[in-house]
Amino acid sequence: MRKISNVFYITIGLIILVVGYGAIANESFEVVTTNIKNFVASSFGWYYMVLMSFMVIMSVFFIISPYGKIRLGKDTDRPQFSTPTWIAMLFSAGMGIGLVFYGAAEPLSHFATSPATAAPNTDAAFKEALRQSFFHWGFHVWAMYGVIALSLAFFQFRKGEPGLISATLKPIFGKKMEGPWGVLVDVLAVFATAFGVATTLGFGAVQINAGLNYLFGLSVGTKSQFFIIGVVTILFVASAWTGLSKGIKYLSNTNLVIALLLLVFIVILGPTLLIFNMFTDSFGGYIGNIIKMSFSTAPLNAENRAWLDGWTIFYWAWWISWAPFVSMFIARVSKGRTIREFMIGVLVAPTVLGAFWFTAFGATAIDIQKSGVDLASSSLELTIFQMFDTLPMSWILSIFAILLIASFFITSADSATFVLGMQSTNGSLTPPNTVKLIWGVIQSTIALILLSVNGLTALQNTIIIAALPFSFIMLMMVVALLKALQEETKQLKSK
Repeated sequence: MRKISNVFYITIGLIILVVGYGAIANESFEVVTTNIKNFVASSFGWYYMVLMSFMVIMSVFFIISPYGKIRLGKDTDRPQFSTPTWIAMLFSAGMGIGLVFYGAAEPLSHFATSPATAAPNTDAAFKEALRQSFFHWGFHVWAMYGVIALSLAFFQFRKGEPGLISATLKPIFGKKMEGPWGVLVDVLAVFATAFGVATTLGFGAVQINAGLNYLFGLSVGTKSQFFIIGVVTILFVASAWTGLSKGIKYLSNTNLVIALLLLVFIVILGPTLLIFNMFTDSFGGYIGNIIKMSFSTAPLNAENRAWLDGWTIFYWAWWISWAPFVSMFIARVSKGRTIREFMIGVLVAPTVLGAFWFTAFGATAIDIQKSGVDLASSSLELTIFQMFDTLPMSWILSIFAILLIASFFITSADSATFVLGMQSTNGSLTPPNTVKLIWGVIQSTIALILLSVNGLTALQNTIIIAALPFSFIMLMMVVALLKALQEETKQLKSK
């Protein structure tokens, strides 16, 4: 336990304060955080749109620039994981559980409520619904994760720095990042990670509970959700105990297999030809409209602006709040790859796979909606199960979905305990199992306490608020990385 840094103790103190406030005065907590969240969305929406687009531009720059040849590690290092396993890990840690939760529900919601100019429930709205889903889960998200992960991986594996956010800022601030300012940066990263994953644990438990209720009649409520979180906690702590090369690797590969099986079933049992046609047409539309979508802020249309605040800007803030966790994990499993190989893999593979997933589930749900079955009025956590109800083999599909949610659930929590362990032990690549166990219990405890007082919405607001200060750190990380790469290139030329 001597490896534990001050970041560990300071962050736990902050967590106790926030969770205590949320548990004792949950209504006040929700009102305050909602007001701040709304202010951030309305005042900084333009900034989030520009920031995420900037990350896409930078990711393309790293792919095509001479920096692309530089390896994330020594010149003799090679990847620790095969490319399929690596992609599975990216997918699982990045947004796996969200794909199941929103795969059918988000395109259906856009179709029924019209995200922009198309009239609801029309063919134009159908195409737009898929394009918007691709946009929210596509290049922008993975570019942001990729650039931040690239910075972490470069400094950690190429320059020998500890795996800390603060270490990536040394080209700008030097030794100051080894003192209180560095601790402040790392505390913000650990705080966002702990609460982001706790929120996912809470919402994941709610969806698993809804699915088990729909299939087996398990009562919906905190008792059932406590039991689900308890079981999942035991499983992900056991996986974390076995280490990165065993637990997370095997879980990620399992996730990919189950996800692909479920996807194949939907493509076969759903409107197969429509799915392929809509994917081709809508993905092309997404690429063709990406610049316009990237900078749309609807300044003169209050209705469209409200929609942007509730969806696009909410997503951008949500993904930024997840960046410390996801990017650290991506960096950790990417040693030995060149910058070009790394950025292409992170940017393209999850985007294309995610887009096809949203097409298969979204087109199937919208096709069912158009046939007269009202799925749009379902709660988000039930949409996918009610969609399965209209298809052959519905019970098997639902079982697969619950298994996939649980598997993604365990992998995300497992990955997070590893990252939290790294961040609270001075960037150790092999954090002690005891530290990972403590963080696993803390994450689950946060989720349990806030579930018991209906405080998950306020917790979600808190994470989105935390995204704003972290976004400025992200920009500094990009500047520091460019400065370090320029210096690295000079050194390589002088050899």
